[in-house]
Amino acid sequence: MHVIQMMANNPSVPYFKWFAEEVHKHPEMKFTFVAMCPERPAMLDEMKERGCDCVWIKYDAAERKSGMTKSFFALLKLFKKLKPDVVHTHLFDDSFPGLLAAKMAGVNKRVITKQDTTFHWYYAPKWVWADKFNNRNATHLIAVTEENKQFILECERAEPKKIRLAHNGFPFDLMTRQSEDVKQKYIEKYDLQNKIVVGTVSRLIEWKGYLDIINAAERLVVKYPQIHFLFIGEGVQKKALEKAIADKRLQNHITLTDWIDRADIPSLYGIMDVYAHAARFEPFGFVIIEAMFNAVPVVSTATGVAKDAITHKENGYLVSYENIEQLADGIEYVIENDGKAIGRKGKEKALQEYQFENMFNNYKKIYFEENF
Repeated sequence: MHVIQMMANNPSVPYFKWFAEEVHKHPEMKFTFVAMCPERPAMLDEMKERGCDCVWIKYDAAERKSGMTKSFFALLKLFKKLKPDVVHTHLFDDSFPGLLAAKMAGVNKRVITKQDTTFHWYYAPKWVWADKFNNRNATHLIAVTEENKQFILECERAEPKKIRLAHNGFPFDLMTRQSEDVKQKYIEKYDLQNKIVVGTVSRLIEWKGYLDIINAAERLVVKYPQIHFLFIGEGVQKKALEKAIADKRLQNHITLTDWIDRADIPSLYGIMDVYAHAARFEPFGFVIIEAMFNAVPVVSTATGVAKDAITHKENGYLVSYENIEQLADGIEYVIENDGKAIGRKGKEKALQEYQFENMFNNYKKIYFEENF
């Protein structure tokens, strides 16, 4: 079974490395990885070290139309040469040329993981037709959550028989490598001694709901003057968030960390008392599972994997979109009701269902599925 996995616009894809390391346990499978990037990624050499082939297709998202046209012909040539059993894409920019090229090259099984579902629907509706086009060219559509599945069915009108549910999964050990020295470094840097720390890890963009968290913070500081919020990430909304924080005089209660080294993120989870997530819609929500792996109690909008993984008030707390009162109530609930116990239950759930092995095995079932 020869599987080609593809991803665009990312010169370093952790999933590729995880699959390359796992595939050695499955001698019946061979993986080739295709990276669509403007420059040759160092990942090509990393994959070779892991015993897997990695192919670079030159592609620049800044010149999308011409880039997709050129990459389509390069992919068509590659697929005809390699004759894979499966072509598996993940994002729009690799799916649009990749699935069409695979179909024209006669690849029988063409799989797309719907990682960026809803983006066009909400932010570029004139491109929704292209999502539907990808669905038609695929033989299998992987929904990463139940909400994701319903969206594909109801909004993209995909064929139900094509859809399979397979949650994303992550290596537990990698996601939980905390360092006491790193934790202490950030406690001192942000003056977090004896504070109730509420953290959020994501891009600073509108639909992640940071303004909702700021509004909830305004309520919470009245009852908990020792509370402190960490917004971990960077993005185009930074100036607007800084203004909102200043307008509400919350500078002593909210810190925007900007970029943080990825290796330090687990240690930052280690100093959080609550993880707050206020996104309006998530196809999945990687950071929710990462927080749960680290036993941080999660307060989240009922979206993406939060809706699947969290049992309200048992292993986390679910709130409605754009509901400031519920968001503040959820954070208060965790503070007042043994947050550590809630976090431990969340960790148990994450370990049961969201480890990388589970995802690999679910994908393997799809790859070897005979009737499709």
